Amino acid sequence: MPDSGYPWPIETTRLDNGLRVVVSEDRTAPAVAVNLWYDVGSRHEPEGQTGFAHLFEHLMFEGSINVAKTEHMKLVQGSGGSLNATTNPDRTNYFETVPAEHLELALWLEADRMGGLVPALTQETLDNQRDVVKNERRQRYENVPYGDAWLRLLPLLYPPGHPYHHATIGSMADLNAADLATFQAFHRTYYAPNNAVLTVVGDASAAEVFALADKYFGAIPARADIPSAPDGRVVPATGRPAVDTVTGDVPAPRIYVAHRTYPFGSPGYDVLTVLATVLGSGRGSRLYQRLADGERIAQPDLVGAYGVDLAHAPAPLIATATARPGVTGERLAAGLAEVVDELATVPVTATELERAKALLTTAWWRQMSTVDGRADTLGRYATQFGDPAKAGERLPAWLAVTAEQIAEAAAEVLGAADRVTLTYLPEETS
Repeated sequence: MPDSGYPWPIETTRLDNGLRVVVSEDRTAPAVAVNLWYDVGSRHEPEGQTGFAHLFEHLMFEGSINVAKTEHMKLVQGSGGSLNATTNPDRTNYFETVPAEHLELALWLEADRMGGLVPALTQETLDNQRDVVKNERRQRYENVPYGDAWLRLLPLLYPPGHPYHHATIGSMADLNAADLATFQAFHRTYYAPNNAVLTVVGDASAAEVFALADKYFGAIPARADIPSAPDGRVVPATGRPAVDTVTGDVPAPRIYVAHRTYPFGSPGYDVLTVLATVLGSGRGSRLYQRLADGERIAQPDLVGAYGVDLAHAPAPLIATATARPGVTGERLAAGLAEVVDELATVPVTATELERAKALLTTAWWRQMSTVDGRADTLGRYATQFGDPAKAGERLPAWLAVTAEQIAEAAAEVLGAADRVTLTYLPEETS
């Protein structure tokens, strides 16, 4: 397999109603991945409507005009397929992988819930799924040690009014306060063909997919006045660190250090992707070598660093470590900050750079090795950058990063003066 680029064909069209359709034919196996990206995430949510995009991730499985409640899932799984959906600050996507002979079924199902969810949405369904989201918040964020870290980091990284200030799970108060008509209006506003990208990868020709897309989606009307998300590209630097300390039911001190960097897809973020791999990916990383294996102040399996791939604002780089028994949070925080600071002053070695690029190459081709992985990637680049073929630029960009660029980026965006530090400490026991 090639070291870079995107070696499969890509064909695109746009229906009269604005729906963009992306097809990448691959006859290797008799399966197709259908992926629908809607350009709506938590960054689009107006004040008082936080959590709406994520709630619709649930509601879209609860029936539409021609599909009864839970039938979407039953039809796909009964045809030998798999399906799911995810929401993040930038988008919501819905996806199925099915045997190739069931492509038409998958497209019909997606079209029916794009154009036919609102008439089928009832107060009972809404109330039920609100309760599901509340339970999800308790299980994933509130009743798990360190579970609310992301909810706490976002307001520290992005000021009030910024589109990334709140998490996709949203405010339970907002979800409770909105009536059925408000949710219906949200769907009509954003779940429109001219706000979506349909991607099909696998055992189907472009001509076949384009014809089926027009058959099932073509009659859904475009939305003329889809509001733009607030501009989050500029975050004023405060010039002072942001700090939050949480004392609670956690087994050991844990530290998160976060910085705003560059938007995903930019040259700067490509450098940060390699930097994060050098800093915190695996046993060869600087954090592991220094804090877990060297000073032995961090638990080996609970130390790392990663970027969060947000495309419309300075995306965060997060480094984290959890203390070994007997190590204080203060000592761990100092050690973590020291390793991050040294990225600007201690040059990345050729061995570190080669290792990071090998890990990223493996991760890239693992994503590209499946039809569903490719469909999601092409949908992303079509939605966020206007051209699915730009996906082929990502790996070459990572492979071109130099040690000098890493040091320059670290000096520019990882300074202590604009750092976010979140500390979790165990409650005192008597």
